[in-house]
Amino acid sequence: MSDFEELLPRYRGTVVELVLQAALRWPSRAALICGEAAISYADYGHAVIALAARIREIGKPKRVAVVMPNGPGACVAHFGVLAAGAQLLPMNPAYTPKELAFQLRDAQCGAIVADAVLHALVEPLAEELGLQILWLNAAEKGRADARADGQRLPARVDPDALGILQYTGGTSGRPKGVNLSHAALRTNVAQREALLPTREAAETILCAMPLFHSYGMAMGLYLAARCAGTLVVLPAFRRDDVFDAIERHRITILPGSPSIYVSLMAHPRFASTDWSSLCVCYSGASALPVPVLAQWEQTVRVQIFEGYGMTEAGPVLSFNGPLQPPKAGSVGLPLPGTEIQVVDAETGMQRLGAGQCGEIRARGPQIMQGYRNLPAESAQALRDGWLHTGDLGEFDTDGYLFIRGRKKDLIIVGGYNVYPREVEEVLLEHPSVLEAAVVGAPDSYLGEVLHAYVVPRPGAGHDGEALMRHCAQRIVRYKQPAHYHWLDELPKTGINKIDKKALGILAGSAAQKGPSPC
Repeated sequence: MSDFEELLPRYRGTVVELVLQAALRWPSRAALICGEAAISYADYGHAVIALAARIREIGKPKRVAVVMPNGPGACVAHFGVLAAGAQLLPMNPAYTPKELAFQLRDAQCGAIVADAVLHALVEPLAEELGLQILWLNAAEKGRADARADGQRLPARVDPDALGILQYTGGTSGRPKGVNLSHAALRTNVAQREALLPTREAAETILCAMPLFHSYGMAMGLYLAARCAGTLVVLPAFRRDDVFDAIERHRITILPGSPSIYVSLMAHPRFASTDWSSLCVCYSGASALPVPVLAQWEQTVRVQIFEGYGMTEAGPVLSFNGPLQPPKAGSVGLPLPGTEIQVVDAETGMQRLGAGQCGEIRARGPQIMQGYRNLPAESAQALRDGWLHTGDLGEFDTDGYLFIRGRKKDLIIVGGYNVYPREVEEVLLEHPSVLEAAVVGAPDSYLGEVLHAYVVPRPGAGHDGEALMRHCAQRIVRYKQPAHYHWLDELPKTGINKIDKKALGILAGSAAQKGPSPC
């Protein structure tokens, strides 16, 4: 009996089981590639178990933070903490000491697993908070020379125990720690696989997303382990690196975000890249504009399947997929075992019918257990067994879900509701527009007006009058932007989403200064 076969029963019903199964069945297959390093599933599995034993040796901490940049070490650390039976706190290595300290204190972490290159950031924090550090240096990333003694590992990791404490971005107020069980994570992998089936030991997946984020975990880390695929990890999203990886490693699956797809299409290498190995693309993290979807599929000849989810939902709730006809602009059908309803945005009690826009609520086995140390916020989000997402959407008559925006992003112009995504879609239809985002700002007469922030395509220029005519032909007057602002690039968050909060500040400042020309 191999080490992995002996260890499997301890991790039944957790995502750790996925790595050990792959190591047992495909030990010599490349599990992780980063730069020139290629790590087999056998080495991957041994490294995970060895790290788990090291964590147990320092006192069996209940919660362990991981502060690692993208790379094999981040993958090993993620599964190693879970294999130790501790709750994992994934942290953004770009955070400031103040941001890291808040989460470490709130989580009451007992230890930190960190990359040695972050010594200057992590060491003072650990000393201040009295935390032990397990350093992963370059020689240890993804490898372990010694097999772990099974006596040092947990006899069994309970699938119903807490597995991850994932903090939200904190775009409004303090960050909130989302408690997810091992079972929620593992179930969501199976749900996603039912709609987006993969081929065992035949996929090569590109991960250009941060591995500390729920989307990078679900559609990179867990997806690869589930199908014994090779995960090609990029340290960060750089367009030339993406094009190089696509061709060099013959990528078959590309998970991305709308910003990633827009950025790739604006690069001179986009049209000349060999995309022939690519089988499927996924989009998540934010809404995918229909014009972007159409241009990508026309050029690359590979479908982008868009999905919907959030950290609190483990994270995936719905997806378009190859097993049912995808619909452009839709985030598809609910995952198996997942119920999604649209209810009135005011009370969240009245269920709405097809074509009616309201707040999205969901329930299923992948939903969070609540927010850490925030009972009032937990009770507000989890009502009568439903997760109230704060997102606005509607179903069509075929049961496909369409996202219309966030409740907090709704703009009310002269008493009329305006959903920014609808206006952004119209702007993106114009051939001179590369990216666009719409936010609201106070107006003394209408209450709010729309400010459009536009990034032009290279060489397109700043023709505000043309955009005004374009919008006037396609949407009613109150939905048309009152002001157009031209930017070289839109501000992005750490996970490459358009930063609407930053744009809102810009729009508010512009409103205080008074009218400005297009």
